[in-house]
Amino acid sequence: MPPLQQNVSLAALTTLGIGGPASQMWTARTSADVGSACEWCDSHQVPLFVLGGGSNLVIADQGVPGVVVRMAIKGCEFVTEAGDTLVRAGAGEHWDALVAATVERGLAGLECLSGIPGTVGGTPIQNVGAYGQDVSDTIYTVDVFDRRSGALATLPAGDCGFSYRNSRFKHDEPGRFIVCAVTFRLRPGKAAVTYPDVQAALASAGIAEPTLAEVRSAVLAIRRRKGMVVDASDPDSRSVGSFFMNPVVPISKRDDVASRVGGSVPGYPMADDQVKVPAAWLIEHAGFSRGFADGPVAISSKHPLALVNRGGATARDVLRLASAIKRRVLERFGIALRPEPVFVGLSDDPDAKFLQGI
Repeated sequence: MPPLQQNVSLAALTTLGIGGPASQMWTARTSADVGSACEWCDSHQVPLFVLGGGSNLVIADQGVPGVVVRMAIKGCEFVTEAGDTLVRAGAGEHWDALVAATVERGLAGLECLSGIPGTVGGTPIQNVGAYGQDVSDTIYTVDVFDRRSGALATLPAGDCGFSYRNSRFKHDEPGRFIVCAVTFRLRPGKAAVTYPDVQAALASAGIAEPTLAEVRSAVLAIRRRKGMVVDASDPDSRSVGSFFMNPVVPISKRDDVASRVGGSVPGYPMADDQVKVPAAWLIEHAGFSRGFADGPVAISSKHPLALVNRGGATARDVLRLASAIKRRVLERFGIALRPEPVFVGLSDDPDAKFLQGI
């Protein structure tokens, strides 16, 4: 095993810009490196945490004990099979670069996921999605290192336990599998335009039958307006992106919320008489305006779902504001928001427990 780096700042490796040091860090460039790191940690009885693009994390101010494995497995290949294209990408590949490459080749299925920060390896864990697309719609297989068996394995999508912003990797067996590569099954086709925001942007541009590239451009523009594209010149992008998931509730619950506010409530129809209600709408109607600040942490001035590090914020600051938002929405509408980011080193924090429903 290569020499370990000592006391590496993690704040600089996350989009939120928060987090104490990694006691030890090792960069994994191959699947074999991942296996070696796991073997070393097991033999030395120290914890292991995998760091990808750092885009969906709230890391404790005291840092992370044990070894942080920074995922840097690269490589991307396109193979044609029965009219489809199998796209296999290493877990350390930049996600948006992969999306751009598929769009350039005229392959449909990922175009609405443009601009999402992070690396490929994190996408199946979160079942990343936006504007009507989820990665689980196109994932074919996921290559993993199974810490239980101590061996590499390939899991078909059906074995990954995908659900809304969730997966087997995140919920059912967290920590068991380390994602090393992901293969997507894509095919040439028309762009998917099902989300109102994207439809409106294209309509305003006079585009009736958009290409994949035009949808990608529209999504990127929307995300930039919301501060959801990482940009060093935009302080509103110093966040984890959307902090809360859009809750999926029975239609009757949306009707109940409508009666409480005395007006209509937006929603995206789902299966089984369910509806996805925008968490942003709930937050604003619970009394939290864009730009609302609590010390060094604030709600983005561009989008109420993003909690922004205004400079010098700590994990405690973020959790305090997030808990206040969840508590107010719960009291006002009877809906418990769920956080999107992963909390690292915060298992004993009372606000982290409340946010996760523990």
